[in-house]
Amino acid sequence: MAKFSEEKAEKELKKGQKNFSAEKLKDLLQKEDSLFAKFLNVTNLKEYTDDFIDLFSLLRDWYQGRYKDVPWLVISSIGGALLYVLSPIDLIPDFIPVIGYLDDAAVIAALVKYVRVDLADYRNWKEAEEV
Repeated sequence: MAKFSEEKAEKELKKGQKNFSAEKLKDLLQKEDSLFAKFLNVTNLKEYTDDFIDLFSLLRDWYQGRYKDVPWLVISSIGGALLYVLSPIDLIPDFIPVIGYLDDAAVIAALVKYVRVDLADYRNWKEAEEV
């Protein structure tokens, strides 16, 4: 089985980040159910379900103007990575049994590593908002 390297995942993350736009964010926000189903049903992505929920919530709160304490670079990274996961045709096409989602999981892992501080800040903000 071919390994999807951390370097390839980071390269895809940066490519998605560069190609992401406010218009794509608007479209992505309408695909929450499809993404959530993928994270729940794909073995390689299940471990990132909680991160996905918070990342998507961050996107939504940023878009709606409730949370702006994050740079566009982080928003575009999250959006680009989620669009990568949503695409069935990427570096390792999703229809390939067993390995089809390895690249998706690697890109999400790279994303979580990249935005860990911003995601922690958002989680703290969200927790404080709920009190």
